[in-house]
Amino acid sequence: MIENLLHAAALVLTVKVLVALFCGVLIGYFVGAMPGLTSSIGMALLIPFTFGLDPIPAIVMLVSIYMASDYAGGIPAILVNAPGQPASAVTAFDGFPMCNQGKSGLALNLAIMASGAGALISLVLLVISAQLMAAAALAFGPAEYFALAIVGLSLIGVLSAGSTLKAIIGLLFGLTVVTIGIDPIRGTERFVVHPYLIDGIPFLPALIGLFALSEVFVMIETANDRIDRVRHASSASHSLRTLVPYRRTVLRSSLIGYFIGVIPGAGASIASLVSYGVAKKLSPTGASFGTGNPEGIIASEAANNASVSGALAPLLSLGIPGSASAAVLIGGLTIQGLQPGPLLFADNPEIPFSIFMGLLVGLPVMLLIGLFGARLWVQITRIPRPVIATVVASICMLGSYAASNDTFEMMITAVFGVIGYVLRRCDIHPAPIVLALVLGEMLEANLRRAMILANDNFLSVISHPITAVLILVSILVLASPLLGRKSAVA
Repeated sequence: MIENLLHAAALVLTVKVLVALFCGVLIGYFVGAMPGLTSSIGMALLIPFTFGLDPIPAIVMLVSIYMASDYAGGIPAILVNAPGQPASAVTAFDGFPMCNQGKSGLALNLAIMASGAGALISLVLLVISAQLMAAAALAFGPAEYFALAIVGLSLIGVLSAGSTLKAIIGLLFGLTVVTIGIDPIRGTERFVVHPYLIDGIPFLPALIGLFALSEVFVMIETANDRIDRVRHASSASHSLRTLVPYRRTVLRSSLIGYFIGVIPGAGASIASLVSYGVAKKLSPTGASFGTGNPEGIIASEAANNASVSGALAPLLSLGIPGSASAAVLIGGLTIQGLQPGPLLFADNPEIPFSIFMGLLVGLPVMLLIGLFGARLWVQITRIPRPVIATVVASICMLGSYAASNDTFEMMITAVFGVIGYVLRRCDIHPAPIVLALVLGEMLEANLRRAMILANDNFLSVISHPITAVLILVSILVLASPLLGRKSAVA
């Protein structure tokens, strides 16, 4: 392994590959910070430009886009509550309140440092255990995926900042929205009141509407309210000192992000949600999550970026993409005449090890750009709210349209923006709705597949060892608030 890493280092540390890596990081920052443009879209747009490149610079550039865009999504999430990536919605829970408190510079620096730490820890895990982790992921069948979704939904108790009843209302609303479209098993239409809804409610436009556009309405409503404006960004050394007390959170969130990233289809959104929920549950200041707690940003960003390396593990070892972006990367490899899977390590070991080295070399580049750029990005907070509202609304609509070049998705964003604003006025946070939108389809489809395989015997479904353990975990998560109240009363 050491010999392969040294050979890969010699291949990556060339002018051509380093230029490709730097360009990939810059493009990743732009793509990630633009709501509606996901890392998979950015990579897909760049694949045609890799035709004329050699395999290593082409793949390193695509991986750099993947890595940088997952961090950059937190920039607009913190500054204007408009998540650039779906997983960055969790970062906005505490990042935007910190921005309103005049701590946007600190929030941005904590986000980039937590991202860098999560990426580094997960990269070490990727190099050491890629094949072992990918093999373990094969043990997940429909029953296990159903149980994983149950665990995610059980986090509603820790994600709800206020009334649990209102959080349940938001969760049920999200699960209802997921039922629109084609039945995942029978293939029949459900609640399709418009032909464009045959594929269901598109996730990205709904997410942009719930978070970003609803925030635009709030900005307009509170245009004359006074808020604290940051005068300068916190220094990197100050932010690092702030990060040190949360080193356990960084390590725990990185492990959660990596392990969830390994599971094909789970993705960064689930990793961020689970990590945030666990951090809130275990933190002594958990009650302040959602009001500007730095630990919330750290938990979300560390898990978010750690899931990148996790998603690459099954891709490189088995040819199974762990995320949509990893699936696009398979296309990039195929175009170069490479077939991801076990034979890739045997026939072309320089490719996976060059990816490892590309992530390692690209990490400090991403960190430096993030830290030096924080002083520039915080200036957004000095712009008057009506101007920001106009720009954010335009970006929301542009991002929704860019996702599929369809004006219908702009309408979805507008509708969910109004819904999000009304729910905010009713003190219902968008987080439970996002949780349901992310996990709803996984929950239903895998439960029904598992029931078919078990001849409609639900006890047989939940008797699978991994499934039983996951369901037990979800029961403990749901019961823990009640146990906490009883102990407090006692």
